[in-house]
Amino acid sequence: MNSENFTLCEKVVAPSYVRQGSQARRGHEQLIRLLLEQGKCPEEGWSESTVELFLNELAVMDSNNFLGNCGVGEREGRVASGLVARRHYRLIHGIGRSGDIAAVQPKAAGSSLLNKLTNSVVLDILKISGVRSVASCFVVPMATGMSLTLCFLTLRHRRPKARYIIWPRIDQKSCFKSMITAGFEPVVVENVLDGDELRTDLEAIERKIEELGAENVLCVHSTTSCFAPRVPDRLEELATMCAKYDIPHIVNNAYGVQSSKCMHLIQQGARVGRIDAFVQSLDKNFMVPVGGAIIAGFDEAFVQEISKMYPGRASASPSLDVLITLLSLGASGYKKYLSERKEIYSFLAQELKNLASAHGERLLHTPRNPISLAMSLDGLQASSDQAVTQLGSMLFTRQVSGARVIPLGKEQVVNGRTFCGFMSHSNSYPCPYLNAASAIGITREDVTLCMKKLDKCLKMLKKDAVKSSSTVETGLSQCFCSLSN
Repeated sequence: MNSENFTLCEKVVAPSYVRQGSQARRGHEQLIRLLLEQGKCPEEGWSESTVELFLNELAVMDSNNFLGNCGVGEREGRVASGLVARRHYRLIHGIGRSGDIAAVQPKAAGSSLLNKLTNSVVLDILKISGVRSVASCFVVPMATGMSLTLCFLTLRHRRPKARYIIWPRIDQKSCFKSMITAGFEPVVVENVLDGDELRTDLEAIERKIEELGAENVLCVHSTTSCFAPRVPDRLEELATMCAKYDIPHIVNNAYGVQSSKCMHLIQQGARVGRIDAFVQSLDKNFMVPVGGAIIAGFDEAFVQEISKMYPGRASASPSLDVLITLLSLGASGYKKYLSERKEIYSFLAQELKNLASAHGERLLHTPRNPISLAMSLDGLQASSDQAVTQLGSMLFTRQVSGARVIPLGKEQVVNGRTFCGFMSHSNSYPCPYLNAASAIGITREDVTLCMKKLDKCLKMLKKDAVKSSSTVETGLSQCFCSLSN
């Protein structure tokens, strides 16, 4: 209510009570004013009532919620279900216009304001998380793979002769398909084994650039966050190489925002060389539903160029989800999640190391991977060819989600290309292994329960292997006795 309405309220209820309510209302409005003035994530999280008040204020600015609105077009924000309308806080028009996802909609001042504020708050969080010099970003209602495709399609206009994308291998289908969908030929560069870690083969990448010709290379497509034993690409060296050959550099930072190490690599890469854009998932970094990503970069003009490549309007749901989340958490709440994740990473590493030792295995030494860990499964492989894959099935049926069991020698065809040792990021990694990750939102209870279930599964598989071996020995003994008789 405005001041006039509060004055009228004093004719109905005692003025002292109305003034108290008015002061409480001003407290909410002060928080909203600071957001509009600064465009930054509030240090302390808002209450749900403040968030809902703000969203309702935005919604009444959209034409579909105008009193007496008369819509005669084909897209008037009509929603048949009240449940759907409430789910979206009646912000129905989406974001952007047909030619630019970042453009303001005349029909939807509230939704447009939501879009601008979300991008501004997310930019602030990227800076807080470690990429201090990032210039611009925008939320796009597509997951990481399609967002990477949008970046590649934008580069096509800058480098029309380019056919190839140089890609240090990471066994994740959407990364590979993002390049194929954009119409380019991925040039897969195998990683090199350094101890237990799989690292970027810089020499092989430079040879490929010289062999193909820099003008024929659209970009280098590198990765930060990844499953151990692969570790983040050597971004500083790659960025320097891209600057040397004048080749764009796109970074897949899928779940790297939660890692200070991944964000530091991006910051340093941009400082010493060239990084044109980096892409990160909303759900993996901000604990919201799947369906959104952030495209960010150090050249505001190029980021705007990418946003203008998006055809048509877009769903506001990912922007709404991440804005609600960050306003609710505040910068301090988000930083607390980041700190807890890092602490639990150390806890998970120790627990996995202890469990591995108890079963005659070992925790692979991958200190350059700040999120994912891997435990060898050599003993399990020796007991049975099927035991490794069986472990994965057993964990899944016991509600252990996210753990990945990687056998030796698996082949996978992706868009016509055969990958040997698929999921291990290498043609011939030395051992089978199990992955576990300490990602944002994980709890100590998750780790403890996972270790208990993993321990039971390993014991069961060993017991089955002993029984099987005993049965074979008994059968052979009976066979020899029969032959001697």
